[in-house]
Amino acid sequence: MHETHVTRVTEPTARDLPAYGVTLPRTEASVARARRLVSASLRAWALEAGAEDACLVVSELVTNAVRHARLEVVHVRVSRIGPRRVRVAVVDRSRAMPRVVEAGGEDESGRGLAAVAGFSAAWGAEPMPWGKRVWADVDVFGGGS
Repeated sequence: MHETHVTRVTEPTARDLPAYGVTLPRTEASVARARRLVSASLRAWALEAGAEDACLVVSELVTNAVRHARLEVVHVRVSRIGPRRVRVAVVDRSRAMPRVVEAGGEDESGRGLAAVAGFSAAWGAEPMPWGKRVWADVDVFGGGS
């Protein structure tokens, strides 16, 4: 059994805005934990009105990592990269880069990255020596400044 570690990331980002991260076991239960991290982060930044889209995006990214990655953990990070924009990123140990596929009408899966593309301002993937980082920038709205 793996422990869930939630940490506040304190190093400054490019715009000196906050970020939060968590390392999670590569299990289905981690999808809900990642959504809670995103919701709590947006609430801390007074952007909770944008939580639905950001939570959908992180759900899809973590689900892909759980289904397709290898080894035991994934890392989720949510960063405030602008007054009304957050970046959700998931790092896993698979080097296979994600790609959008066209799911058929009766397919039960295969729509995740299309949803990420539809609910984000931008998204992409970066190879890393040990795997990859998949990220999505989501425009959110709320009382934050």
